[in-house]
Amino acid sequence: MSRYWSDVVHRLTPYVPGEQPRIEGLVKLNTNECPYGPSEAVLAAMAAQTGEALRLYPDPQSSALREAIAAHHGLKPAQVFVGNGSDEVLAHAFLALLKHEAPLLHPDISYSFYPVYAKLYGIQTRELPLAEDFGIRVDDYLAIAREGGAGGIIFPNPNAPTGMVLPRAEIRRLLEGVPDAPVVIDEAYVDFGGESAAALIDHYPQLLVTRTLSKSRALAGLRVGYALGDPALIEALIRVKDSFNSYPLDRVAVAGAVASMQDEAWFAATCARIVATRERLGAALADRGFQVLPSAANFVFARHPGHAGAALAAALREHKVLVRQFPRPTRIADFLRISVGTEAQTDVLLAALDRVLAAA
Repeated sequence: MSRYWSDVVHRLTPYVPGEQPRIEGLVKLNTNECPYGPSEAVLAAMAAQTGEALRLYPDPQSSALREAIAAHHGLKPAQVFVGNGSDEVLAHAFLALLKHEAPLLHPDISYSFYPVYAKLYGIQTRELPLAEDFGIRVDDYLAIAREGGAGGIIFPNPNAPTGMVLPRAEIRRLLEGVPDAPVVIDEAYVDFGGESAAALIDHYPQLLVTRTLSKSRALAGLRVGYALGDPALIEALIRVKDSFNSYPLDRVAVAGAVASMQDEAWFAATCARIVATRERLGAALADRGFQVLPSAANFVFARHPGHAGAALAAALREHKVLVRQFPRPTRIADFLRISVGTEAQTDVLLAALDRVLAAA
């Protein structure tokens, strides 16, 4: 703490990212990274940009990438915004679209960065509890919106950290009932089993969909995210971006991201591998007595009725297996969020679990 800090900094409670330890032989299943490397086409495209052209600034609009993303989703480039990871895209959306007099609505169990952004930008929020089965209840949001109490709505789909998905029909019902407030659907994990709301963009001008290349395209280290929405929403994001950093994506990142969006065969095969391992992992955990929530993401969310979540996470760490445990809210403190790894990593995890459960 310093007397030179601004009042804003004094009030902040920063987001705590997943641990990135340097432990030899560690099976790292705590940050939902892709267990497989990016496609060869991506690596080749990036290598081609590491020459003399690096002395030049990149295209501030990342036009080639916006065109590639638009082609992938059947949209127009004017409906695409790109940024330095989906976290930056979300940060711009909070300032550009979600700062209103009425509170921003989001689930009580959700991506923990949302309250951080809200506090940073002075946005009032209202948390809505998930149902007993951890699902999002659209009717709760509609009831508040009808009373004029919604300045905006945001939630991940599939939700994080639960992994549960809200059907697109329910998202459509939400949009029909909330025409006057922006609705942001954070689709970081949608490629592993959810229905993207991108298909609704042409029909609902209040809808913004955010995506990332970190999970299903194995580019977490490249930091590329994007948003899809009505051109007016995209213009708002661009106005914020150009008031903050006109060049969020470098030449190497753009080249790799374009190649990734174009390599559909690698993308489809990798997602299928991860989904298959996720189903195997979920069944194996259930066989060991865990309650496993239905997941449409690249992770599972599970708890064992006979063991505290923090104790299980610590015991697994002793066996060089790292998973994520959330002490707050207390309703999920006994759950472990376990990223889907390779088949070999899954074998190590399950063997470690068997030893831990047997010892207990």
